[in-house]
This record gives sequence, C-alpha cells and structure tokens, in this order.
Amino acid sequence: MSLKAFHIIFIFFSTLTAVGFGFWAIRHYSDSGEVAALIAGIASFIGGAVLIIYGKWFLNKLKGVSYL
Repeated sequence: MSLKAFHIIFIFFSTLTAVGFGFWAIRHYSDSGEVAALIAGIASFIGGAVLIIYGKWFLNKLKGVSYL
C-alpha cells in the first residue's frame, strides 16, 4: 500500500470519526444541556468539513501519483 493510499484512507476515517463525534456531542447537548458539548459538536463538524476540503486538495495535488 502506498503512502498516498494510506493517507486517503486515514483522512476518510478521520472524517468519519470527527462527524460521528459531532453527532454524539450534539446528542449529549440535547440530553444534558451542557454548552461545552454543543461547542465540541460544532467544532467537530467544522473539523470534518476541513478534512473533506483537505482530502479533495490532496487528491488534486497528487493526481498523477499512482496508488501502488
């Protein structure tokens, strides 16, 4: 597995983790009313969006590099 393929897989799972944590934090906020959970959820969604943008940038940058 190339470094490019590993990087793409790592970005994918990092994005899933950030968005999943965001959903959990928002649900925790709705149950408990803790403002810190709301802030963590919003920050996590922003982080997930940044990871998606970074992943697209990375793919465009290394368009000519093989996955092998």
